[in-house]
This record gives sequence, C-alpha cells and structure tokens, in this order.
Amino acid sequence: MSACVPTRAADPNRTERTHPPHSPPPTGPRRFRIAGADVSASIAVFLIALPLSLGIALATGAPLQAGLVAAAVGGLVAGRLGGSPLQVSGPAAGLTVVTADLIQRYGWRTTCAITVLAGLAQLGLGCLRVARGALAVSPAIVHGMLAGIGVTIAVAQLHIVLGGTPQSSVPDNLRALPAQLAQMRPASVSVSALTLALLLLWPRLPGRAGRLLRKIPAALIAVAGATAAAALAGLRLPKVDLPSWSNHALAGLPEGPVLGLIAAVLTTTLVCSVQSLLGAVAVDKLVAGRPGLPAGVGRSDLDRELLGQGAANIVSGSLGGLPIAGVAVRTTANVNAGAVSRNSTMLHGVLVVIATLLMVPLLELIPLASLAALVMSVGIQMVSLNHIRTVTRHREVWVYAVTTLGVVSLGVLQGVALGIAMAVAVALHRLTRTRITHEEREGVHHVHVRGQLTFLAVPRLSRALHLVPHGADTVVELDGSFMDHAAYETLQDWQKTHTAQGGTVEITGRHPGTRISEPSTVADCRCRPWTAWRNHQCEGPQSTPPPEKNEDGSDGPEPDPAGSGRGHELARGISAFQRNTAPLVRSELARLAREGQRPSQLFLTCADSRLVTSMITSSGPGDLFVVRNVGNLVPRPGEESGDDSVAAAIEYAVDVLRVRSITVCGHSGCGAMQALLNSEPGGTRTPLERWLRHGRPSVERMADGSRPWGSLAGRAPEDPVERLCLINVVQQLEHLRAHDSVARALEEGTLELHGMYFHVGEAESYLLTDIEEGGAFDRVREADLTA
Repeated sequence: MSACVPTRAADPNRTERTHPPHSPPPTGPRRFRIAGADVSASIAVFLIALPLSLGIALATGAPLQAGLVAAAVGGLVAGRLGGSPLQVSGPAAGLTVVTADLIQRYGWRTTCAITVLAGLAQLGLGCLRVARGALAVSPAIVHGMLAGIGVTIAVAQLHIVLGGTPQSSVPDNLRALPAQLAQMRPASVSVSALTLALLLLWPRLPGRAGRLLRKIPAALIAVAGATAAAALAGLRLPKVDLPSWSNHALAGLPEGPVLGLIAAVLTTTLVCSVQSLLGAVAVDKLVAGRPGLPAGVGRSDLDRELLGQGAANIVSGSLGGLPIAGVAVRTTANVNAGAVSRNSTMLHGVLVVIATLLMVPLLELIPLASLAALVMSVGIQMVSLNHIRTVTRHREVWVYAVTTLGVVSLGVLQGVALGIAMAVAVALHRLTRTRITHEEREGVHHVHVRGQLTFLAVPRLSRALHLVPHGADTVVELDGSFMDHAAYETLQDWQKTHTAQGGTVEITGRHPGTRISEPSTVADCRCRPWTAWRNHQCEGPQSTPPPEKNEDGSDGPEPDPAGSGRGHELARGISAFQRNTAPLVRSELARLAREGQRPSQLFLTCADSRLVTSMITSSGPGDLFVVRNVGNLVPRPGEESGDDSVAAAIEYAVDVLRVRSITVCGHSGCGAMQALLNSEPGGTRTPLERWLRHGRPSVERMADGSRPWGSLAGRAPEDPVERLCLINVVQQLEHLRAHDSVARALEEGTLELHGMYFHVGEAESYLLTDIEEGGAFDRVREADLTA
C-alpha cells in the first residue's frame, strides 16, 4: 500500500531555499563558563589588591575610594581589552610619586582629567603601533626609575608609620625626620611594626601547615592582623575613611598652565605605558615557564595592551580613580595561582566592586599606619638588589644611579631624562673607547686595535701606523665589531702605501677590505666559525666567500674542474680558520699540546651532522672527550658486536683520563631511531642493521606498558620517534652502568652519569631529571656541562 504525497506545481518565479544535506542541528547560545583555576586565582589577586589599592591611594593623598575605583576598572576594562591576558592592572606603586605631585600641584579633579588625557594619548600610541618602541628604553633607566620611586614612597610613608604627616619631597621628608622621630606616636609605631613583622614572617611559616597557610596573601594577613590587634587593644588611631559615593569627586576640566599640564600628561603616559609594557613582557616569561596552559594564552600583543591601558585610564579618570598600569605583584600572584585566561583578571575586578559596596564598615576599621607600613614595604622592595647586580654586571650602574638620584631629588620626568642622557653618554663612551697599541716582536710590528674603529679614533690609528718603518713586516689586529668608512679608508690607504714600499701587511680579526658602514662586493658573512665553510646562514650577493689568491698571484679561486663550485669549500673553511681563529686559539692549543688532554667529561652523542657538541655545550679544546656513533648507542658489555670502539673509549675515558662525568645526548629527528621503529627483527643484516640492534632494548622498553614514557619539559613526546629518542637516552645510561670501569667509578663516587636531549629545531637543551618517571627531561637553565 503506497501513500500519496501531494506535490506543489513548480513556480518558475519562485526561488527554492535549499539546505545542506548534512547540516548540523541549530544550537542554542553558548554558555559563558569560568574555569575553576580562574576563580581561585581571582580570589588570591583580590585579597592582595584590596589593601594595596587603599594603601597606594593613601600614599598619593587621593580619596581612598579612588584606589578601589582604579582596581575595579583595571580588572574589568584593562583585563577585557588588554593584550596580555594574565596581566593584572590597577593603581601601581610606580605611579605613586607622579600622582602625589599632580594632586599637590593641580588638585584632585584636574589630576583625574590628566589621567583621562593620558589614556587618550595611550590610545593614540596604540593606534600608531609604537608599543615595541617603548622597550627601547634601557632596563637600567626603568629599574632606576622604579628604585627612585620606591625610595620616595618609603621615606614618605615612614612619617605616617611614626604617626606624623609626610612632606612634599624626599629632601623635605629627610630634613623633617629627626623631629618626627622625637615626636613619634607609640600606637602608630606598634601597629606598623606588627604589620611589617607579619609581612616578613608569614611567607616563612615552616612545615605542612605553613604551606597551607602561605596560600593566604601576606598583605591581607598583615593588615587584618594589625587591624584586629589595634581593635582588641583599644588603640585610638587614624583609620580608613570612605566618604559616601554621593560625595565622590569626578574628573573636571583641567586647570593650570598649559605647558605644565602637557608635561604632566606626558609623564603619566610614559610611566603608565612603560611599566605596563615591561610587565607584559615579564608575564610572557612567567607563562613560558608554566606548562599546561591552553592554546589561547599566547604571547602578549603589546599594541593591544597599550590600547587596553589607555581605555582603562580614560574610564578610571572619568570615574574619579587613580591612574592605571600593569602591576607586577598582582600579576605574579595571578600566574602563580594558576590563572588560565583573562577571566581571572576580570573576576577580581568584580570582587573589588562587591567589596567596595558591601564591606565599607570592615574597611573603615583599618588603621592608616598599617596601610602606610604595607606601602612602605612595597617601596623598599622596588629597590631590587638583583637589578643592581644586573646593571653592575652590564656596566650600566651609572645609568641606574643617575636615574634613581634624579627621581628622588627632582622628580620622575626629570630623573628619567637624566637617565636617558647618561645612557647616551655611556653608549658614546663605549663607541669611542678605542685602545690602539704598537709593539715590535721578533722583527714583526704589531698594531693592535681594541674597541670600535670610528672616525674619532682615526688620528690615533694614523699615528700608530706611521710608527711602522718602511718595508717592515706588519700585523694589524682588529679586535672590534664596527669599522666606519673613515677608518676603513685610512687603513686601506696605509696598506697600499706600505706594500708598495716593499712591506707586508696581515690584517687579522676581520677580512681586509670588508666595509662595515656601506655595502661591499666582498663577503660580509656573519656566520659563526662552525658554519663558515657551509655558508647556510648567509644570504644575498654577499654570501660568496672572499676571493683568495691563486698560486700564480691572480685573484679568485682556481676553476673547479667538476664545475660544481663546491670543490674548495673545505679549503676555504680551513683558510678562514688559519686567518681568523688560529691566532686567537694558538696559545691555548700550545698549552694543551704541552700538558696533554685533561677533559672533564665523556660526551657520547649521535653522529648526526646537525649536532655540534662544542656549540651546544659552549666548550672548547680540551674540555670534552667526545664519542659519536649512529644513534648514540652504548652496546652492552659481552655482546658480540665485532666493534669494541665504544667500550674502549669508555674504559680509556674513565680509567686513563679520569673523567668526572659521562653524558649521553640524544636529539630530535634522529634517523637511527626512525630506522629502529621501521625495522623488523631478523631481517637482512647490513652493517647498519647489525649496529642498530644495540638499540632494540630501547624499542622493547618503549613497548613495555608497565613503564611510564617520560616527558619533555612537562609535556608528552610529540610522536613515537621523539618518545624513542628520550627512552633511548635512559636505556643507554643503563648500559653504561653495566661496564666494569663505570660501575667501579660509580661505586667509588668519582663519576656521575647524565642524560641529555637536544631539540634541533628549537635549539633547546634538556637534562634528565627523573629516571624513575621513565625519563623526565627539563630545560637546561644554568647547567654547565663543561665544568
């Protein structure tokens, strides 16, 4: 029985709507979800931001509610629009001095207007995509600025800690300090001392209970503890006073001299932008060291971050809040608490809003002395000893010191300007600091140039060259990375004149005739010595090796009979070594020739041509005893292999050379491991297959389901080949322990074994840290394989 289905006559004027035959059913609106890690991280950040926001507002002289407004806007606006998902923005200690000066000079309503204008300037800079340019500021200037601000904050808040009122500048505060010490209030000092003690001791609580308690922020514990102690003791102290929101002052039209207002806007824009952008870069470093983040958390978009900060400052200034920037303390807490998206930053802003509306009675119990002690500790921490050591190591301590003193004595903008001037002076000094010496040794005149060879050094260079007698043999040693046109012409003119008079000139350290300040037809290859003869990092017309003299004295290499152009590559590399590298290492090799080899370790690795042991270990002649074979294999002792070379090398290294460690190094993309995976046991026995059978235990180890497969910097291996490469390192270390000489040295405690993995594509080294987990490899941080 058939069913009759009515049909509709086709209408040529009607367009039929068709649907894909397998289109998915319509779905409802996506539900907004917040990860649990973001919720817990937002709570941790909120507990830190609440007391700090009040303290920073107190330090600036602004209404205390302004700090809460800035914290909420920083979380909601900058958190939503910024380009660094995990950076937390809000009122920052680095802006305290700038804001306090603006409030004192122009008043609060004009300061809010300046914040709005600074936000507009940030929007303009973000649209121009110049955010990366802010990173050109020397870190020594930034660290010096923050240190100067920290000193200013600490000295000012010390007066409140003692029960007094701070002055307008650091010199005035220092002059008033003796009188303040004579009139200090014991109640304020005791509350402040308790706050500082809790800040110092809480992160150091010992034991298992201490680990649990340390999850609560020390800043919250310090302020809450001091508040509770003051309430229980009945101390009469100035406390937080949050006026009604109906009386909250908003931004007004800026009033004051135009040039002064422009300078104030530029200063606020500079400090906010630089601090936020440097914070975003720091967040990328923190995130890179934290495995397991979702793919959505990528590197910071600095231009978008600048736009987000600008929008946040516009909103904060309009609502009567403090200027906003990225805050290092809250950002670090956010990352360490496990945040995985920008939802944590935004949720912390929501919590600040809730606290502002519902917790006013509790907030008004906080003594101002406790907040002052909290902010003073933040100011002290801004003077970082680690930063001082870093700038000292890079010989920029004068830039740091001048910037710090300038900020302390003159102000932020003036101090930064002095720091920039000092940085330029240091750079010019380094550029012009050229030492030129002349001496005669065994009848050969040596002219040694240390430093950059610019036009400023031409008079001294000419004077030293004219000390060389006519017809003498001369060696000119150029020890620098820059030579401008004037110095090049001087050197070339003298060389032509000297050789025309019968003398000889050998220029070492740089190929003679290579121009640095302008293009040249000769090679300008900047390859390192280990790639000089391959030239696979040099591009363009300048990648051709420099022409050499033929035996008949003519220019250029002799013709290649095969026509391939590659017959003399090795010869050119040897020639480059003799010309550039040999003079630098000759004395060291002569010492090694006299004393014999004394390597510190045996380095056993694959014969892969991409693995350059001296490069990845930063080692030199005499440091490593290297054994290379296909697959970095260590045959078990006693097996029939027909080749005892590996065992002989191990015995010689341990018993004769007395090496202190043995490292087995595998690498990514190993062809031997790929061949092992594809091979069938009992197949045709070629020499390669006979050798690779020593890797079969590694394959069996990988197939053993009872053993873990290990990890690489916290992640699983990308494919079976990488998994086998990692497991093979662990397996070969076990084979090493079976050798008598190794077992004996391990028992005596004179030998250590290490596993290493080198990822060729990433140029990243990993060390085996946990063999019990099947081979857990972590990135090499400060390991010195040549020690």
